[in-house]
Amino acid sequence: MRCSVHAAATAAVFLGLSTAETNAQSTTKPDNIDLPPIVVEQVEPKPASLATKPAQSNQAVSAASPASEPADVSLSNMPLALTVGQRSGSLTVPNTVEATAEIQRTPGAVEVVSDKAYKASTPSATIKDALDYVPGVFVQPKWGDDTRLSIRGSGLSRNFHLRGVQLYMDGIPINTADGYGDFQEIDPTAYRYIEVFKGANALRFGANSLGGAINFVMPTGYDADRFGARVDVGSFGFRKFATGSGGVYGAADYFITGTWQEQDGYREHSDGESVRGSANVGYRLSSNVETRFYLNANDVEQRIPGSVTRTAALSDPKAAAANNILQDYQRNIETVRLANKTSVRLDDNTTVEFGAFYVDRKLDHPIYQWLDYAYQDAGGFVRAVDAREIGGHANRFIFGVNIHGGELDNKQFANIGGQKGALLSSSLDESFNVSTYVENTFYALPDVGLVTGLQYLHAKRERRDRFFSDPPSWGVPDANPDDSGVRTYDLLSPKVGILWDVDPGWQFFANVSRSAEAPSFGENSFTSAAASNIEAQRATTFEIGTRGRREDYRWDFAIYRMNIDNEFQCLETGNTGSCTQVNLDKTIHQGVELGGGAALLKSAFVHRDRLWLNAAYTFNDFRFDDDPVFGNNELPGAPRHFVRAELLYQHPSGFYVGPNVEWVPEAYYADSANSLETKAYALLGAKIGFDDGGPISAYIEGRNLTDETYIASTSIATRADASSALFEPGNGRAIYAGVQVKW
Repeated sequence: MRCSVHAAATAAVFLGLSTAETNAQSTTKPDNIDLPPIVVEQVEPKPASLATKPAQSNQAVSAASPASEPADVSLSNMPLALTVGQRSGSLTVPNTVEATAEIQRTPGAVEVVSDKAYKASTPSATIKDALDYVPGVFVQPKWGDDTRLSIRGSGLSRNFHLRGVQLYMDGIPINTADGYGDFQEIDPTAYRYIEVFKGANALRFGANSLGGAINFVMPTGYDADRFGARVDVGSFGFRKFATGSGGVYGAADYFITGTWQEQDGYREHSDGESVRGSANVGYRLSSNVETRFYLNANDVEQRIPGSVTRTAALSDPKAAAANNILQDYQRNIETVRLANKTSVRLDDNTTVEFGAFYVDRKLDHPIYQWLDYAYQDAGGFVRAVDAREIGGHANRFIFGVNIHGGELDNKQFANIGGQKGALLSSSLDESFNVSTYVENTFYALPDVGLVTGLQYLHAKRERRDRFFSDPPSWGVPDANPDDSGVRTYDLLSPKVGILWDVDPGWQFFANVSRSAEAPSFGENSFTSAAASNIEAQRATTFEIGTRGRREDYRWDFAIYRMNIDNEFQCLETGNTGSCTQVNLDKTIHQGVELGGGAALLKSAFVHRDRLWLNAAYTFNDFRFDDDPVFGNNELPGAPRHFVRAELLYQHPSGFYVGPNVEWVPEAYYADSANSLETKAYALLGAKIGFDDGGPISAYIEGRNLTDETYIASTSIATRADASSALFEPGNGRAIYAGVQVKW
């Protein structure tokens, strides 16, 4: 039978989405405009067809669900309106409920973080605000909008920029083609939800990074507010203004948002300002075809305070590194992204998506030298999903191809007291990646899916040096040798897994997966024999876990072990945190990820109030594996235990209040020799606010209320000592407040 979009809205309410959000999905059509028919298919569940099989993930939403989630969530009353592959609004972009249904067809640790989890109760200034309660994700602020991000120990040797996790905006790469990336372009207020694919579970995006992938997804006109605005202010000169609008007009819909943000910074020389904007416009060519255009633009200016010694970080955390001030270290980015995505529903069983993107990016980055980089990236993708019966069993087959190429005009000048000096190096760096993947889920039993997958990656890294001397005379060294070079990588990554829907609110999963990561130009620089022969980083992951929810609690649990060959790692020590990259022989990353929430008390003072505990715990055991130099030492750069928890009293009127904590109970190492540690810490915070899903919400949040001095993140070295400047101090006591309006 068929049901209206109202049924989808009803399902969304049971899932904990706000009334305003569901209204946006079901009532954005003006009365006097005819839309192409948009229906949600609902068929009586039959084990033989995946297309009609109710998806467990409609019930087991993310452990990072919002504080404003209704207290009474009944799984037994949840309608079967939404299943995998269905669309209640846009064909090209699933809403939060639909995205959750689809991502949890993955037999591994994945998560959808709704914007309701963080937008109304934090300043939403960095990705830490958005991802704080996702277990397995270590995300720490450094300065301004910059953040240290590691998933399952990815990129531990890189505390500057990004490597080891692929970031996307609506499927458009934030990383450059060689894998490099920055966080300053991400505006958490612009997105409806965030998809997190841990490790090799990022098959859809090529599974070609150790940490996986994160996709930030904007609203469309079908689920956006007609108008919204927010103002946030806080400590260290923080000021932010954001506004947005969306709607549906006939066959077209749109969403547009913009943000201005400025801060003086907690530390010296950490002031910054950013202007960001994003938009998408969709057009329904027919009931089965939709195309959507995307625009993203950013202008970010940020000073860099730099890493300092352990003693300096803990005794004078506001001070910047002296050389950063002397040479006026900065990271300034200008970016424009254009993209298109088109979805075609060929029939009830088969959907095809295809699209293309172009990125123009300028990095003006005075540090030890003045980096003047101009990036041009482009690519495309196609993805087909076919769900049908095979021999009386449900089967879901996915095929996809991703192409991403880029060119970097790389110039480096002398930095003379913060002014651009003479040209010191120049090269043209070209990267090209093509990945092809297939995945099949065969339901041997009505609730047990057997998953097999295979991904092939071809990657090329080529540098053409444009700044070198003529061949020197015999016996005379060349001050500027030709550092040109080229490497190609062909990598095959298989996957097998199982997905068991134990009951409508409980899943069990397990998988064995391979992943591969080609080096960026930061690792493969061609400046020496060692730097020219960096091998791809390979990992085999064994993973088992479960996720689900009941009326009064939910959980997300995974245990994994990665056996890694050729992990990228620092070779040399230094006082700036920089290092020469090499391949380690064998290393192990293993751990436990536990997230969830529970109603500890219900209806204690009034009907439907509750005391809600939200928590995420990550256990990391990252170590060398019988290394000839370091034996079984711990790998540096990440804490062994990381806890994030909050306890909120939630009144049915929308009022909430409660404390929270961030706890690193053990110091962790900053060097491979395990000779220099950070410091254990516990940060106490609290928040109070109002959010009833209506037109006005507000919050006040206090962070590090005891004003503890601590180290938020660290670079790493082979062997470090007290003089090693590797550490980033965390922020002191801070208060933030904000108001949002929407209609």
